[in-house]
Amino acid sequence: MIDVAPKEKRPPPAAKRAAKSSTKTMPAAPVFDIEAEVLPQAIVDASYHSGDYPYGKRMKRKRYDRELEPLQIELQKLLSWVRETGERIVIVFEGRDGAGKGGTIGRFTQHLNPRQARVVALSKPSDIEQGQWYFQRYAAQMPTAGEIVFFDRSWYNRAGVEAVMGFCTPQQTDALLREAPAFEGMLARDGIRLIKLFLTIGREMQMTRLHARWHDPLKRWKLSPIDFEAIPRYDAYSQAFEQMLAKTSSDWAPWHVLRANDKLRARLSAIRLVLDAIPYAGKDEAALGEIDRKIMLSAEDYLDKGGER
Repeated sequence: MIDVAPKEKRPPPAAKRAAKSSTKTMPAAPVFDIEAEVLPQAIVDASYHSGDYPYGKRMKRKRYDRELEPLQIELQKLLSWVRETGERIVIVFEGRDGAGKGGTIGRFTQHLNPRQARVVALSKPSDIEQGQWYFQRYAAQMPTAGEIVFFDRSWYNRAGVEAVMGFCTPQQTDALLREAPAFEGMLARDGIRLIKLFLTIGREMQMTRLHARWHDPLKRWKLSPIDFEAIPRYDAYSQAFEQMLAKTSSDWAPWHVLRANDKLRARLSAIRLVLDAIPYAGKDEAALGEIDRKIMLSAEDYLDKGGER
């Protein structure tokens, strides 16, 4: 092993165990060792296509830059409309560890005024918050008139990481799954526009991204001890997420599932979805282009295709 961190910050044993892989892409199951300097070639070769990703090649950076600029101009129009009309918009980003939630949010907010476009990424609840109504600390972060709020993870923590890691009881998870649509219905009836995005990546792509984070001193801060459990618990997360999508996608707050193996395609698709969903003034349909339905799916279509295993 390479000495890449102090002893107290080393990944737990789960990050070094053999990771079971999909038989569609990897007949064997190479050992995933996050501390190894190089990943097994079988993982690298399978990563882009893992999870039945529909594209054979990555999007070219030049094409991405060419398509991103007009979309970010449209985001400026959207924010101006929100400010002038007093609209309130909430965009929820959930997904697997390493799926690119933060990077996607960053492309939304890159040129937006932070006084009207705010990112919320809450840490674990305090002792006081643990004694409150579960949704209370999230309700406190809802937008005021003329504001967009981006949730980098949300109240759905209880349906994902908390459920898989045993940080809550099954009864608490069941309550969340039952009450989240009601909570979101309250927001919608009060006039908040709510868009929910779930980013997913294949097993080998997750291995590749978490490995890259561990070996990049500028990105290692993104990893927590919980992230090291993502690979050995991949199937458990799949089951938890599929239950979440099935039970909390509603007419007033549907889930949109984004296959994010290609970060560039994912970012463009996420921005297009939001711009398409909101009737802001001066919308340029030609600049928006088409939402890529190969990678942007409804919760129903995603589950019908078997989810991500």
